Amino acid sequence: MTGISDRLGLMRGPAWPNRIALAPMTNTQSHPDGSLSEEEFRWLTMRAQGGFGLVMTAAAHVERQGQGFPGQLGIFDDDLHMAGLSRLADAIKAQGAVSSVQLHHAGLRSPDDLVDIPLGPSEDPEIRSRALTLAEVEAARDSFIAAAVRAERAGFDGVEVHGAHGYLLSQFLSRTMNQRTDRYGGTPENRARLLLEVIDGIRAACRPDFQIGLRLSPERFGQDLGEIRDLAAKVLAEETIDYLDMSLWDVFKKPDDERFGDTGLLELFAGLPRDRVALGVAGKIRNRKEVETAMARGADFVFVGRAAILNHDFARRVAEDPEFRSPDLPVSAAHLKDEGVSEVFRDYLRRWPKFVRD
Repeated sequence: MTGISDRLGLMRGPAWPNRIALAPMTNTQSHPDGSLSEEEFRWLTMRAQGGFGLVMTAAAHVERQGQGFPGQLGIFDDDLHMAGLSRLADAIKAQGAVSSVQLHHAGLRSPDDLVDIPLGPSEDPEIRSRALTLAEVEAARDSFIAAAVRAERAGFDGVEVHGAHGYLLSQFLSRTMNQRTDRYGGTPENRARLLLEVIDGIRAACRPDFQIGLRLSPERFGQDLGEIRDLAAKVLAEETIDYLDMSLWDVFKKPDDERFGDTGLLELFAGLPRDRVALGVAGKIRNRKEVETAMARGADFVFVGRAAILNHDFARRVAEDPEFRSPDLPVSAAHLKDEGVSEVFRDYLRRWPKFVRD
């Protein structure tokens, strides 16, 4: 049986030193212009020091118009962003971790106090948004590709395309949010076109050994589980990506969609035919037993979020101590500070009841 500490070799790029990846988590720590802050640099490099096999940034917006939250890392401007990105890539890799940037556009979920007007596949009068023109859809596609090239030039080992959680690419996948009648709307194939063009474009523009991941979420935000499962099967078969990141909210939950009975969400995706594309899962993994159970049920690796906030060295601890588990919530602000969580990130975490104890 594959173990937590076993290396993960992918089709392209460097092997990961183990099977635990840092989940790309919103942390609001960077500067208003998207440039890397010392706080975000420390947060990420501490996780590399802590033994995570893959260290991925939080969602980095590929267009100024695509910003999704305050303090978001940017990857759309050479002058503003390249110096910080290059420094970060070098520091992550110096600790022995594989480095990645998550590429993101918030679309309709862009707060109207951060952008002129939210843009998405279709107009949504409730949030004062408008539909992207066909030319703007193509420009957004090209912005994802240009951001990947920027990440490559900065020295990162790869990127992950954020197609989950109701952001722009996920909005195009949705049959409710996407009411377009052009080639990017209507059938499931048309609604997936933008995402697949982004992946194909990155693969064509970047070096042959550049790693590409894809994040999908199968529920919420207008996603149809059957359609997401079919899309996952397609990208696994085509092998344009190197890993599929399924964000499941809880890796051990049953589907909300009654059509799929009692088969777990993880098993629905782990059971799809795949050869050389690795499958990772995310959602409420907090200890070694849960890591091992997820892998025993078919995942090749896991993404860890909350537990990585609570312990920068979670990956090392679970590898060395079978009994290790994350601290119970709430935790003190002092504990979070010691774990590299800045004051602004701690303030963000206070949105969740009983996370931070002052």
